[in-house]
Formats: sequence, structure tokens, C-alpha cells
Amino acid sequence: MPFIPHTSEDVQHMLEAIGAPSINALFDEIPESIRAGSLRAVPPGISELEMMQEMEARAARDAGLTCFLGAGCYDHHIPAAVWDITARGEFMTAYTPYQAEASQGTLQLIYEYQSMMTALMGLDVSNASVYDGGSGLGESILMALRANRKNKSRRVLIPDTVHPLARSAAANIVGHQGIDIVTVPTRGGRFDVAALGDEDVAAVVVQQPNFFGLLENVDTITRWGRAHNALVIAMVNPLAMAVLKPPGAWGDDGADIACGDGQPLGIPMSSGGPSFGFMCTKQAFVRQMPGRIIGRTEDLEGRTGYALTLQAREQHIRRAKATSNICTNQGLLVTAATIHMALLGPEGLRRAASASHANTAELVRLACEIDGVTRADDGAFFHEAALTLPKPAREVRDAMARHGLLAGVPLDRYYPQRSHQLLVCATEKRTPEDLSRYVMALTEALS
Repeated sequence: MPFIPHTSEDVQHMLEAIGAPSINALFDEIPESIRAGSLRAVPPGISELEMMQEMEARAARDAGLTCFLGAGCYDHHIPAAVWDITARGEFMTAYTPYQAEASQGTLQLIYEYQSMMTALMGLDVSNASVYDGGSGLGESILMALRANRKNKSRRVLIPDTVHPLARSAAANIVGHQGIDIVTVPTRGGRFDVAALGDEDVAAVVVQQPNFFGLLENVDTITRWGRAHNALVIAMVNPLAMAVLKPPGAWGDDGADIACGDGQPLGIPMSSGGPSFGFMCTKQAFVRQMPGRIIGRTEDLEGRTGYALTLQAREQHIRRAKATSNICTNQGLLVTAATIHMALLGPEGLRRAASASHANTAELVRLACEIDGVTRADDGAFFHEAALTLPKPAREVRDAMARHGLLAGVPLDRYYPQRSHQLLVCATEKRTPEDLSRYVMALTEALS
């Protein structure tokens, strides 16, 4: 059902009033080379009934399956209270806090969220979120180029150990702004800092843990960036930061910007989305951060109050002064993440992260006892790891699905040379019985 209220006669009347021949003529200043063109990949429209039936059928496909998927979207435990509270009318219907006097609850929640994220990242300030991890990476790159006054290069180093979908999203965001994304060497599934020379770059990106679940040598990479006048962008798993060194402590004086996807913090997998992206930075760069920052103050009577302190969106200031035009926050999901972090607290987050690591380590150990199965990469990992199999990973995944297991992510979707490798993840939800079922199904699939 269309939600555009104007008839073709209405449109024609408006065009005649302003003297324009067509709708397209209103956008004739946009070069043809950057227009999207027709949306050929979008299927024909269907009715609401057909859409609901299709979505119900898709949801049913996930029912009863035990999940060992990772690759950026994880099956963590979410306390029942998280979404019961999030779904309350005060939160569910609150879109954006333009009127501070009527939005104190929303403003306080975002303030609490920012406080928790800065504590988790070891940095000074956080914004009120962006769309997802990929857009957060794109916004971080743009922010780094604005903030780096010591280096006028338009080049950014990104290793191919950064999540492929995040790299793709970031490239789409920055690709038409004269920014050169340079893929840097990797060795053994990690950022190969030793292969870097005296690169003239404005920023360097490192993911911790990286796409393969491996831990990068973040101190060395951060020091290299500092020595070459490049800002360091940390793309991190927020749950992992409960047990790993946070970006603000990397190297000698920390990474400059931290970003990532907030899905591990109380957001269900939901067949892949939606989620929210986060961004944190040092105080020195706060005015280059996109989005909003909420501050705490006092009113004339000394009572605590909350207000929009910094607003860098084009809705609030002149478009040419805006740091971003696509930094709408994911308010409802940020609400859930804030409640999730408040309920678990630092100790709960550490326990969830530690249990996830322990379960994955045990799964890898058991799987590698099967003839022909080995770890694809050596060294420390967090809560996912790549297994090398004696058969194509896609075949093994399909065979294990018949046992009710989502066995992992075949890596040849993103890395063709890794056709026999399966990325597996076992969160704190996986029981010893789940691990035993996995190993039995994997043994059968390989036999």
C-alpha cells in the first residue's frame, strides 16, 4: 500500500506553480555518474498479507536450530527484562529528544548509554549511535580525515581481516568523497604490520577481534599509526572489551576513534538485523563526531537535568557545517543495549565474554580431534575461530543443518581461497550437550 498522499494531478499542479517541467528536473544538478539508476534488484511489490506470510515462513526456518554462527551477529543470552522494559510505551514511542523539557527520560537514557560505552571503550566521549557497525566505520573514516590536522593525505589503510560487509559499507559511504581505501597485507589471518613501510596515510583501521576471531597486535599497530601521523580507528566487539584491553589503552596513548556494532549488547539476531553502531573518541576530537551528545546539567533550582549538548547533524545546523547527513541514531536498540548493560554490569559482561571464549575454545579442541580437522590460523582468539575441513565448508554446513545445527559461516563467500574453512562460534548459551551434538554431526558430515 503506498503512503504517498499526492495524486499525479497534485504533483503536476505543484510543478506548474514552481515552473519545473518534471520531478527529475528538480535534481538536475546531481551528476549522472553518481546516480543510483533504476532499482533492478528490487522485486515487484506484494500485498501486506503476502509479506506477512513470507516473513512468518522465514522466521519458522530458524525455529529449533542450535546456533554456532558468528561473523558479526551473535546468539548471546538476553535477559527477559531487557525487552520487557524496552517495549514500554515511554521508550517504544519516543523518537528523538528535540524538546528537552518533555524528553528527560530519553535524554537520561542516552546519557547513561554514553557513560557506559565510554567506560567500556576507555575513551572520553560517545555519540548517541549510528545505524550499524558498517556505517560506524564509514563515519569514523570521514571523522578521522576531518580531525587529522597533521596529515592531509586522503588515504586510509584497512586490512582484509576487517569484516568484509563493514568494509563494503564503509567504501560505499566514503567512495565518492575522494578517499583512497588501501588494503594492507595480512599474514596468518592477522594484520601484517611488518610489511608496512613509511606509508603516507591519514588513518589506519584495525579490528579487534578481527573477522576470523583472532586477536591483533593492537599496541604495535597503534604505535605505528602514531609514528606516521595517522589516526587509529579501532573497530571492536563491545562484549570482548569486557575482558580485553580497551581501545583507549592501546599503544602509548590509545586509539583515536572506536566504532563497531552493538548487536552483542542485548540485540537479538533477528535473521541478521536490525542493529546499531556505536562511536567513541577522545575529547580532542569531540567536535568532529557525527550525531548527538547528551550532557547533564542543573536547572535554576539545582535539580539534575539533561540536554542535547552537541548536535552535529544537518537538522540542527547549516548543511555545509554538518559532520554527517546519515547519522540518525537507533534509539530503540540503544535503549535495549543500555538496559542490558545496566542489568549485567561489568562483572556480568565479563562472565558472558569469558564463558563464550571458553565454549569456543572447547569446541575447537573437540573438533580438531576429528581426523582431518585443524585450526585455520594459529594464535589467540576470542569467541570464534576458523576450522579447516577435509571437505568444502558449504557441503559440511548443509549436512549439519539436517541435524538442526547452524554449523558456522563458510569463508569462501568472502575469501575464495578459504573454500574448506568454516568460521564457528560458541557463545555462553551453548551447553556441553550442544558441543557434543556439534562434534557428532561434524564427524558424520565428514565421514
